[in-house]
Amino acid sequence: MLLTSLFLFCVCVFAGAIFDESARKDDEVFRMAVADLNLNNEILETEKITISVEFVDGNNPFQAVQEACELMNRGILALVSSIGCMSAGSLQTLADAMHIPHLFIQKSPAGSPRSACPPTGRVPGTDDYTLMVRPQVYLNEVIMQVVSEYGWQKFVLFYDSNFDIRGIEDFLDRTSQQGLDVSLQKVEANINMMITSLFRTMRTEELHRYRDTLRRAVLFMSPATAKAFISEVVETNLVAFDCHWILINEEISDYDLQDLVMKSIGRLTVIRQTFPMPPNATQRCVKHNHRINGALCDPKNAKSQQLEITNRYIYDSVLLLANTFHKKLEDRKWHSMASLSCIRKTSKPWQGGKSMLDTVKKFGVSGLTSFLEFTDNGTNPNIFFEILGTNYGEDRGRGVSRLATWDPVHGLNGTLSDRKLENNMRGVVLRVVTVLEEPFVMVSENVLGKPKKYQGFSIDVLDALANYLGFKYEIFVAPDHKYGSLQPDGMWNGLMGELVFKRADVGLSAVTITPEREGAVDFTTRYMDYSVGVLLRKAERTVDMFACLAPFDLSLWACIAGTVLLVGILVYLLNWLNPPRLPMGAVSSTTLYNSMWFVYGSFVQQGGEVPYTTLATRMMMGVWWMFALIVISSYTANLAAFLTITRIENSIQSLQDLSRQTDLPYGTVLDSAVYDQVRSKAMNPFERDPMYSQMWRMINRTGDNNVDESKEGIRKVKYGHFGFVWDAAVLEYVAVNDEDCSFYTVASNAPDRGYGIAMQHGSPYRDVFSQRSSHHPRLISSRRWQGCLNTLLKSFDSLVC
Repeated sequence: MLLTSLFLFCVCVFAGAIFDESARKDDEVFRMAVADLNLNNEILETEKITISVEFVDGNNPFQAVQEACELMNRGILALVSSIGCMSAGSLQTLADAMHIPHLFIQKSPAGSPRSACPPTGRVPGTDDYTLMVRPQVYLNEVIMQVVSEYGWQKFVLFYDSNFDIRGIEDFLDRTSQQGLDVSLQKVEANINMMITSLFRTMRTEELHRYRDTLRRAVLFMSPATAKAFISEVVETNLVAFDCHWILINEEISDYDLQDLVMKSIGRLTVIRQTFPMPPNATQRCVKHNHRINGALCDPKNAKSQQLEITNRYIYDSVLLLANTFHKKLEDRKWHSMASLSCIRKTSKPWQGGKSMLDTVKKFGVSGLTSFLEFTDNGTNPNIFFEILGTNYGEDRGRGVSRLATWDPVHGLNGTLSDRKLENNMRGVVLRVVTVLEEPFVMVSENVLGKPKKYQGFSIDVLDALANYLGFKYEIFVAPDHKYGSLQPDGMWNGLMGELVFKRADVGLSAVTITPEREGAVDFTTRYMDYSVGVLLRKAERTVDMFACLAPFDLSLWACIAGTVLLVGILVYLLNWLNPPRLPMGAVSSTTLYNSMWFVYGSFVQQGGEVPYTTLATRMMMGVWWMFALIVISSYTANLAAFLTITRIENSIQSLQDLSRQTDLPYGTVLDSAVYDQVRSKAMNPFERDPMYSQMWRMINRTGDNNVDESKEGIRKVKYGHFGFVWDAAVLEYVAVNDEDCSFYTVASNAPDRGYGIAMQHGSPYRDVFSQRSSHHPRLISSRRWQGCLNTLLKSFDSLVC
């Protein structure tokens, strides 16, 4: 605000300023700018600037108008204000009425993002004497283009209590037109209480869904609120390091940026206003014929780093007014101003106001905000945004790089991408939860202080992915050693629970893909087929001295013995009644004993010693030999069949055989995937299978058929009368590696599920893991090896056992 008076050839211009009572730093910079200009004889040679500063309540327009009237009464030539929209509207009306150039610098409350000031009612045809030193708000345009570049379809928008939500109405309208799913949530002052209420009021399923929505978020809030909010959600485990958050606020210093990066996990994108400056220090500090204060133009200076955006515009506003006064004095069009009164009805506006306004709008100035100038409608068109970002990862103190820039003329300059994983996951550390299950995951205990070493087929797959993508991992066993199932209270336990509650990023073991699990976590594509099998104990082999009698029943053997006795008696009687003719000197041997021995010898195909030459005897012996042939042939065939059945001594050869019998009890691990599969196919009318119905009734017949762990089921098979229904691949491995070769397995021939790598719901790792496990040569060879596992194990079983 400038007042002119002539005294001893010194022209003093009187400038007035109205600041928000909380903007003490604006006052400091304002006075610094005036002092710098008064010492500079190149701009104002004989002129000196005198100032008067008033502080007002930003929410009290009446007080702002009252103080402005007082300044006008003192004879100001221009007014500089740094206040909020509410008071600025009243000052704008007053400036139009009194023709006082008003340089308005919009100040947002508590450092929150700005919202555009609502338009004020003006008389048509009159000039607008208020110039918007700070450019109009472009946050809607910037965030819309950034979200579109990232390809977000669903995210939550957080805003603090000081932000005017009406400022993003245009953004919300555009997202609605494009079909984006945007949720709004206000962040209260007491962030800890807000987060606590979420855990207290939300059900488990709702909390899981809420965690998923937090993976993509936009923050419209002050840096202080953003730091407190990010710290709280990280500490309460509401987000994992696969999240990506965008913070947009013009007013974010380098110190705030580093602090935000230290507190956050995942990926952070920051959008803030920037002021292009020449790299050379001399060029930065010298603007035309004016040297800017070195403490303010040097970016390494502490004072420069603490400058707020309003401070920069205040400094440049004073510089612009000084140049305007200089131009007016050069043109000899200076208009002195008598004191104006806002109270008198007869008070007229300042006659030189129009000329002063035109001069201000005609010339620009280079300063701390790059270049300050005005368009015909009184706005500053020069504004630039920079988009900064970090990479994904948990490393504290991650580097921040400039991703792109934005300005109203050229739009976005740069390419943004939210593709977290390409072929490079360097610096990413995954938390892997597992369950020990041979041969998928095994562990060798630490020896001489060395850490545990995990090995197995699943570990080989994980190592191959880690070597190819470049990530590291930390592995731990699920606390309850379970794969996990949905409990009556809606909570998941075991390996699944670690993923659901964000305590792990990847779940790896013999994890089968089931519909229930897919509702809680994400799975990669199957890397191996899965089928249900049964582990059984082989029947013990015993030596039977009378095994040769087994082909015939005891009653049949008795009949054969009786027949031999009867035929021997008949042969003796026939020879006794009709003795054979013997050669001279021969002695007859047709005794009963010899007849019996002859019949028995012919039965066992050994012949006899007594000649029988009578027709009746020969006819009878012919019939007997035919009978003996039939009996011996039947015995031989039955003996061969009996010996074959004895070698195939296991009566259960399929799941159907297992379900049909009731002598052997069997069961599985309680609340496991196998347990759920049998229950589903037994109870679900859309999947009902009679075989599984029989199995379901058996495993629930008594309370001790099911076990808590697979190792317990294997022990029951080995040392008791029991069948263990479980993962076929695991059971094959157990059978082959048993020292006593006491097991054999049977499995389903139609696998309907598969093994997969489990991840948090919405995890960005799923696609790249699935892609690499399908195309990477090492993993393909591993999968082919595993595809032949059952055949190899069975062959080895037949050779060794």
